[in-house]
Amino acid sequence: MSRPILSTHVLDTSTGSPAAGLFVELLKKRDDTWTLWHNTVTSGDGRIQFPFSKESMAPGTYKLKFNVEDYYKKTGKTTLYPYVEIVFNTTEGGHYHIPLLLSPYGYTTYRGS
Repeated sequence: MSRPILSTHVLDTSTGSPAAGLFVELLKKRDDTWTLWHNTVTSGDGRIQFPFSKESMAPGTYKLKFNVEDYYKKTGKTTLYPYVEIVFNTTEGGHYHIPLLLSPYGYTTYRGS
């Protein structure tokens, strides 16, 4: 199986565990508006491999929106961040792994491999 063009992995650093069941939306920027392209939840190991090929995911500006508040409500915790949005640009033929390290009061991201 070929590598997905877009993937993410969310780790809850407050527990040291994958953030399973976190609802994530993928949006694409068109002109000055965002259009919902796909939504899903993270797997048991906190991962999503989006079902797009190089042909179906054109170069452009995209946004991953992680619904953090709902995730933490399920665990009985509160959070400062109701959601986290990560905006990124793609070019033709690239692979994009966008990890999120998450806690109720902070987060960080980077381009993974």
